[in-house]
Amino acid sequence: MFGFTQIELLLWTLPAIGLALLAQAWVSSAYSKGQQFSTGMTGFAAARHILDGAGLHQVAIEPVSGHMSDHYDPRDKVLRLSSDVFHGRTLTAVGIAAHEAGHAIQDAVGYVPLVIRNIAVPAAGFGSNAGAMLMLLGVIFNFKMLLLAGIVLFSGLVFFQLINLPVEFNASTRAKRLLVSEGVVHPNDMGPVNNVLNAAALTYVAATLQSVLTLLFYVMRYSSERSRG
Repeated sequence: MFGFTQIELLLWTLPAIGLALLAQAWVSSAYSKGQQFSTGMTGFAAARHILDGAGLHQVAIEPVSGHMSDHYDPRDKVLRLSSDVFHGRTLTAVGIAAHEAGHAIQDAVGYVPLVIRNIAVPAAGFGSNAGAMLMLLGVIFNFKMLLLAGIVLFSGLVFFQLINLPVEFNASTRAKRLLVSEGVVHPNDMGPVNNVLNAAALTYVAATLQSVLTLLFYVMRYSSERSRG
């Protein structure tokens, strides 16, 4: 039963898995191509320039270990950039740095989807592992209440990912606009930047689709079990 359920789930979510693989390949390709184009600013300088232009002088920028580990921490008001982005003088570096600066600007202006996403973080973190495990165990042991509990918990992750999409898309839109308006990148040179940010956006779409399909799979199993009595 355990193996059969996993195979069913794999087949059900195959379109999302395929999209995720495509997105990752696109990200790797876009990242590498963008690294070939030099800019006059490092990722740190570009982010600092954008933040200062928005009046966010208090937002710090720190280097962080890891590859593509760039993120904005709304609790500490710190923008953390991986070494390649922090020190890099490439279109990839300034594009990613500007995207993260876009999140800081969202935070400063009270962008509603970001506010909701931040509130949903605890539910998403707990629901991701616990919800998936409970759903699987509920099917294996034919325990409807366990399955339902897992569905409720996993729904927290799905909600988080759905609300995260407009947050990420908006940050990329802001980044593209600000890079040009702040004079960091010439409009004619934005192609590689757009490529990197669009590829990254597709990874979020793929992850969300996989979670939605997983939830639907177990919801249908729950409905099927209920109909049988």
